[in-house]
Amino acid sequence: MRIANHNSRAVLLTSDEAGVDIHTASDGRFGPDLPSLYTEWEAFTAWAQRLSGLAADVAIDRSLLGSPSPAPRQIFAIGLNYSAHAKESGFDAPDQLPPVFTKFVSSLAGPDTEVVLPAGGNTDWEVELVAIIGKEASNVSASNAWDYVAGLSIGQDISERVSQLRGPAPQFGLGKSFPGFGPVGPWLVTVDEFENPDDLEISCSLDGEEVQKGRTSELIFSVPALVEGLSATVTLLPGDIIFTGTPAGVGLGRSPQRFIQPGETLVSHIEGIGEITQTFIAAGN
Repeated sequence: MRIANHNSRAVLLTSDEAGVDIHTASDGRFGPDLPSLYTEWEAFTAWAQRLSGLAADVAIDRSLLGSPSPAPRQIFAIGLNYSAHAKESGFDAPDQLPPVFTKFVSSLAGPDTEVVLPAGGNTDWEVELVAIIGKEASNVSASNAWDYVAGLSIGQDISERVSQLRGPAPQFGLGKSFPGFGPVGPWLVTVDEFENPDDLEISCSLDGEEVQKGRTSELIFSVPALVEGLSATVTLLPGDIIFTGTPAGVGLGRSPQRFIQPGETLVSHIEGIGEITQTFIAAGN
């Protein structure tokens, strides 16, 4: 299944252009919004899998798409989870759970957005596979972890490097949480839709130039391993978002370094999910 947050209503997609309003189709049982689906995820998916032959009643307007989890209680972001990215960042690849930080909920945005570049900053790109939790998870083993994942989406962990790295200690959470710095979308794709959810092509381009490309099979800690590692310490809640890490090719790791400029467009793509697009404007415009 592919489920979109369209005009703040949960929509089960029948194509990229159309879908079924879940609240209407379920006679009010589920929805109308996405957060309420996550609180009843198992009941909802059991109901949805029995559906057949429903005519689409929603025309998808991408300008109305929001994050497929618009109100998570927790957002986790994982650093240094691809070996080549760890190397370009000046670190050894982690042999235990990689660095974990947060992006604040106010940074969340939908898939196709306009983002203001902070004045005096160096704003960077980080395309990431996003996992959205479907049911409460505590001390979950990796072998069972996919059962706790509602689905996958695309995220950009947009990062302002000046404030992120300013001393005396790095401010990862703040440097990565300016307004619009957490776009996610274009929709949630349930795990059963993928032939292999652990091996998806991931890429992004800046103004038509491919700047990152890899496969999620290159993750040092896979989605199940991250769910196991995180849930050993914290309780993962329905609707929580995990940004799983970015492959090599970020602007900070280039020589010379390269950062996003006003007027540029960033397009991020993951196989089997789709793409998201961010355009950037200068502060004060």
